[in-house]
Amino acid sequence: MNPITLTFDNGPTKDVTPYVLDVLARYDIRSTFFVLGRNLMDAPSRALMQRAADEGHWIGNHTYMHDVPLGLSTDPDAPEREIGRTQALIGDAAHPDRFFRPFGGGGELGPLLLNPLAVDYLRRHRYSCVLWNSIPRDWDDPDGWVATALRQCAQEDWALTVLHDIASGAMRRLETFIQKALDAGHTFRQEFPRACVPMLRGTPVRSMRALISPS
Repeated sequence: MNPITLTFDNGPTKDVTPYVLDVLARYDIRSTFFVLGRNLMDAPSRALMQRAADEGHWIGNHTYMHDVPLGLSTDPDAPEREIGRTQALIGDAAHPDRFFRPFGGGGELGPLLLNPLAVDYLRRHRYSCVLWNSIPRDWDDPDGWVATALRQCAQEDWALTVLHDIASGAMRRLETFIQKALDAGHTFRQEFPRACVPMLRGTPVRSMRALISPS
């Protein structure tokens, strides 16, 4: 069956991220945690991020505030404030490819993700932009997302799935999802499908036009 890459957005969260890490360790699965800068403002939270990195997970940047998609922002300082400030907090835990995942406002792929200033910032600072092709909306359906995720993963040649290590209750079903996916013949891998990485180390490798607002 098709491979699955697991990623976790919006953490670290003190009551959820340790549990997620424990589940992943039991199954020997490596993932990527796309962290929020505002969740890295205290030492225990940064220690959680470091634990994830020490256990072989990759750390990516998912903006600082996670409130306004960059494609909707008219603030010229937003890229530095949202991306640069978060990267500084990630520090040495960052993957060398400087993974960045834009805030999608509900998981939609489209021009709300980025604006020209943000794209220029990513280019100049050599970020890799990581998107997705499976978003089961676990935050919105904490009890039913597993079936949605399995269906989405079965439809993709290689699924890059977005989950959230937040206090929604959804991650109580993470182990169920992993076991059902394995039972269905899926494998798990850490790398990203190429189609979900339109920019690599600051260089666009496929068209990003559909992701960029006109202003």
